[in-house]
Amino acid sequence: MAFASRLLVGAVGLALVATGCGSTPTTPEAEGSTSADCAAFSAYGKHDGKKVSVYSPIRDAEADLFQQNWKPFEKCTGMKITYEGTGEFEAQIQVRSDGGTPPDLAFFPQPGLLARFAKAGKLKPAPAEVKTLAEEGWSKDWLNYGTVDGAFYAAPLGASVKSFVWYSPKTFQEKGWKVPTTWDELMTLTETIAAGGVKPWCAGIESGEATGWPATDWIEDVILRELGPEEYDRWVAHELKFNDPKVLAAVDKVGAILKNDKYVNGGYGPVKSIASTAFQEGGVPITTGKCAMHRQASFYANFWPEGTKVAQDGDVFAFYLPGKDAASKPVLGAGEFVAAFSDRPEVKAFQRYLATADHANARMKLGTYVSARKGVDLANAQNPIDKLSMEMLGDPATVFRFDGSDLMPAAVGSGSFWKGMTDWINGKDTKTVLDFIDASWPPS
Repeated sequence: MAFASRLLVGAVGLALVATGCGSTPTTPEAEGSTSADCAAFSAYGKHDGKKVSVYSPIRDAEADLFQQNWKPFEKCTGMKITYEGTGEFEAQIQVRSDGGTPPDLAFFPQPGLLARFAKAGKLKPAPAEVKTLAEEGWSKDWLNYGTVDGAFYAAPLGASVKSFVWYSPKTFQEKGWKVPTTWDELMTLTETIAAGGVKPWCAGIESGEATGWPATDWIEDVILRELGPEEYDRWVAHELKFNDPKVLAAVDKVGAILKNDKYVNGGYGPVKSIASTAFQEGGVPITTGKCAMHRQASFYANFWPEGTKVAQDGDVFAFYLPGKDAASKPVLGAGEFVAAFSDRPEVKAFQRYLATADHANARMKLGTYVSARKGVDLANAQNPIDKLSMEMLGDPATVFRFDGSDLMPAAVGSGSFWKGMTDWINGKDTKTVLDFIDASWPPS
């Protein structure tokens, strides 16, 4: 599931967004924006009294920062952006569309779900200006995720790197634990920590109607490492069946951690507590010494308790989830894509702004945020995990794969896969679960 993470594309010469305007929205003086402040937004026109609605899976602190970042744009264009974040995006966006009350813009975390809406004729193709910005800023792979049947519908918004394990550097130093560089070292460390009386792992997969997605991320990361990128692609396309013995072995490799009461769920309870622990709370016990490690994406930097320092010498940091050897380091990631249900001038204007580097840079300055766009200023990163993530995403040598469940047909990716992994955590055996998911794949 994409959460996170955030990115964008750029119109050259709008640097004032990230400087003068981007720094003023929370001060009383901002109530009277000057013409100089608004010069950066002149290209978007005036839309006094017009409203644009946005529906998104992004909630909590991240949602607040987005809305703060949009205030100068609203003030200078005269439009009002209404934002609603939900944990039930996948189900409710369908309800709203079917009921005739879709939002103007939606942040789709799943290219597979976006494609379903585009094929059904529910979405408007992206304006030419948005397509141009996207082509300037993102790689072909990212552009393909927003393209359906040859038509471009959605520019990327945010990005995340999912292949991270969060931990406490201070605790590791005190205990003499070393960051592992291979899966075998990870499992040896896990056993060492457990033998010392601390649960090595904590986890949470509860996310409303999206419950289960953090467990699918675990599976995807390990399949990418165990089977390699080509087989990962075949699995995502269902050329390699969900219940293939190779997939089952990879899932059981994850189960050696997540389904072992000896190793989980520090701070919360036995294995089954993972299913009822909110994903936002999953790693928090690291800060109280009740668990040692939590596998979660770069955007999890937003969910630590207030005052938690994210740094290599801080309260929490993250290391790369290792695979079979230290040399191979594939990266699993995700993102959101901005698609339009309407094409009024004010909607197009805001859609275009969201596709600029200026929006991304200004958003980065407000708090943790990751962009996969070429040329976004890494100096704006608010923590070292964001910077590391963008370096990884921008490295031509990185083997990157998008979150598999987000690419699969929605019936599987945000349906049977999430449900199956939740059932798996709650006690169902691996083969039964994988047979269920495989049987749910829609006919071609």
